[in-house]
Amino acid sequence: MSFVIAAPSSGSGKTTITLGLLRAISRITPIRAAKSGPDYIDPRFHEAACGQPCLNLDAWAMSSARVRSLAAGTTPLIVEGAMGLFDGAPPDGKGATADVARILDLPVVLVIDAGRMAGSVAALAQGFINHDPKLNIAGIILNNVGSPRHEAMLRRALVGITILGAVPRTAGLTQPSRHLGLIQAQERPDLDAYLDAAADLISNSVDLKALISLRSATLPARKSTTLKPPSQTIAIAQDEAFAFCYPHLINDWHSAGASLSFFSPLNDDPAPDSDFIYLPGGYPELHAGRLSGNHRFLSSLKTTRAQIFGECGGYMVLGDSLTDADGYSHPMAGLLRLETSFAKRKLHLGYRQLQTTDGPMQGSWAGHEFHYATTLHAQGTPLFQAQDAEGNHLPPMGLINDNVSGSFAHLIDAT
Repeated sequence: MSFVIAAPSSGSGKTTITLGLLRAISRITPIRAAKSGPDYIDPRFHEAACGQPCLNLDAWAMSSARVRSLAAGTTPLIVEGAMGLFDGAPPDGKGATADVARILDLPVVLVIDAGRMAGSVAALAQGFINHDPKLNIAGIILNNVGSPRHEAMLRRALVGITILGAVPRTAGLTQPSRHLGLIQAQERPDLDAYLDAAADLISNSVDLKALISLRSATLPARKSTTLKPPSQTIAIAQDEAFAFCYPHLINDWHSAGASLSFFSPLNDDPAPDSDFIYLPGGYPELHAGRLSGNHRFLSSLKTTRAQIFGECGGYMVLGDSLTDADGYSHPMAGLLRLETSFAKRKLHLGYRQLQTTDGPMQGSWAGHEFHYATTLHAQGTPLFQAQDAEGNHLPPMGLINDNVSGSFAHLIDAT
């Protein structure tokens, strides 16, 4: 049993259903999880739900061999899709959840939000089932079902289509969110209670035995290129402000023999002695005042000769100032001539093709940009040459100043 959870569009409820399935199935048999595409938040919920590490499988930024290598394992796997099943990057939709399903040869379970439809559900379902004959849509989970009468109407319309469950409309399972997605798993004191409630709902409304018995391809271990570490001693910031770090990068570095240490800037930990300091993305804008006053942390960055690399939130902290959503400007590390602000938010979103010959992350990379920060001022040597997913040239990204570098892009894999 391994399968992909997908939907016709975002907002169909696939994350809640995935979490409920993971917790419910983990009560019966061990289960793993993965997330399609660039996402830092959902995987941490997956891990809490099933008790197993969760990795990202990105069919745009990773080779097919890399996706297969990361997915390999003897424990069954549930992959949560992103957006709609066939929604990927322009111009041809590469990187869609459907691509991950094809690469891994896994069946797809389609979650349909049926809250505002009855007989029309059949046309929607048939369209997805017949759209790509190379894709095996094994069945449908109806979500947001209003009543037993509503469920009966939906089932009559879907004669001949495998219905794996009908999840009733339920108050209290909507997850709180903020500008980059859901509130982080580690920020929810009620997380276990929420996951148990989702699992109980799924156990009572979805045919778990049918899902567990789905026939799928095996996911054998396959060799794939892994990333070389930027140094043999690496210090990684890790807390609620610096939480957006891809596990496959860290695992690659560790597997290659690098010594890893972790520290919390929010707790004013100084960066441990190392040759490379990594400040991942996260939510430093929510903690800007506290970070600005954490002098041991900031001083350790200013006095080290280690290479320092910041992504998105980490990049902003390396700058001169960060203005929060209320318009207050907070001094940061002052290692890059960079001023950023959340007072006037603007969405920057999309895959990026990146190249650099400078700093610790030299080479060509596939990455992703997703933030609402505005750059008020940036001066200095750019770090990356950049193109979007279609190959259109973008303005250079990021800055490098001596041993300090970073950009708004999250690096996913070398190309």
